[in-house]
Amino acid sequence: MTSPSRETIRIANGAGFWGDNLDAPIRLLESGEIDVLTLEYLAELTLAILSHLRSKDPRLGYVGDFPDLLARAVPFLRAGVPSSIVTNAGGLNPASCAERCGTILEENGLGDVPIGVVSGDDLISRMARLLLDGRTFDHLETGEPINPIIDRLVSANAYLGAWPIAEALSGGARIVLTGRVADASLTLGPAAHHFGWAKADWPALAGATVAGHLIECGAQATGGLWHRWNETSDLAAVGYPIAVISRDGTSVITKPSGSGGLVSVANIAEQLVYEIDDPSCYRTPDVDVDLTSVRLSQSGPDRVRVTESTGRPPSEFYKVAAVYRDGWSASGMLAVVGHDAEAKARAAGRMVIDRVRLAGFELADSLVECLGAGDVVPGLLRPIDSPREVVLRVTVRDPRREAVTRFCRELAPLITSGPPGLAGYASGRPEARPAFGYWPCLVPKADVTPTVEVRSAREWRAR
Repeated sequence: MTSPSRETIRIANGAGFWGDNLDAPIRLLESGEIDVLTLEYLAELTLAILSHLRSKDPRLGYVGDFPDLLARAVPFLRAGVPSSIVTNAGGLNPASCAERCGTILEENGLGDVPIGVVSGDDLISRMARLLLDGRTFDHLETGEPINPIIDRLVSANAYLGAWPIAEALSGGARIVLTGRVADASLTLGPAAHHFGWAKADWPALAGATVAGHLIECGAQATGGLWHRWNETSDLAAVGYPIAVISRDGTSVITKPSGSGGLVSVANIAEQLVYEIDDPSCYRTPDVDVDLTSVRLSQSGPDRVRVTESTGRPPSEFYKVAAVYRDGWSASGMLAVVGHDAEAKARAAGRMVIDRVRLAGFELADSLVECLGAGDVVPGLLRPIDSPREVVLRVTVRDPRREAVTRFCRELAPLITSGPPGLAGYASGRPEARPAFGYWPCLVPKADVTPTVEVRSAREWRAR
């Protein structure tokens, strides 16, 4: 493999969430056009799923898809491509993920490959103590104190930044597994390591952060989710994004040659403001970025140049994603067809809730939706004509599992004791599942100590 240019680094992202296209990372590796592969798996919902897995087995809690992907990437790693893989697949248990990955590499003759683990983001064992010491973890949206749910927390993770990733790479790691880090930091870390940027080099840090933000959601930067999606080419074989970052922090967003999709100023502009609250202050652990200064220009087919990013020092806080137990939930669906389909569906939904009440359970929360009649975006997209085919979806939550289980048993009886035209019951009863709540809050950076550990795959396997 040719070593990456010292003036640019080509960082690709092959996953925008856990469940993204399984072949996208391999296609990026096959392209031969990247130096670093990043994989961004974590979202708030993902943390809830991982916490549930960890509760069943303390060795779990990481993204199970990544070790399987690593096994497929062995031929490329053996050939020296890419120079590194950086991912937050470690989830709530990056050390266990490293052990599993170490086993895979050792069994494939790559036991000497260094794996770096970034941890220190997990605050679950410290939250109660910090609260007693006078820290507050008020909900960022509601302002409520965390005290009433502190005993129900199942995970609490600070969004770490790029510098522990850069430290792991400086320590020789070829694979870096992190827990919860800010999405854009997965890109900034390798760039900062490659160019040797200082922690106060705000223009460069801002530029690479913008590049990381643009590629963090995978194919959204290459034609996916674009409002003119029908003007893109071959989304079935869409290429995932590559950020070619220069020493000054400017970048070019592109995709592998010959792949499907599109990279244009228009769809990159959409991605630039995706999930952004205040464009003048996009907060990350590493730098606050003013996105209003960013300039986009088409520099060639499927190549958009990103310049003039400006940055300021970040706050003295990390954002924390906390997840807590919130009872039990279930959701069931039935198709409803024929005349007055919407009215029949809504009546059937009310019947289910009423029957659960008659059985002795007043559900804490319930939602009856009529999909196809405007309920996906309530009040905005009502159909012009009365629909003749809709899907009834009823979702409930309650602290009592028995209440939710009773709801699960009330959908099927509608087939013979509800309105006519119901179908879809062959899928069986829904099942009660644990419900989780999300609690975003802040923690002073002084209360969090990121740690970096680099060992060979062989050593992680033997751990």
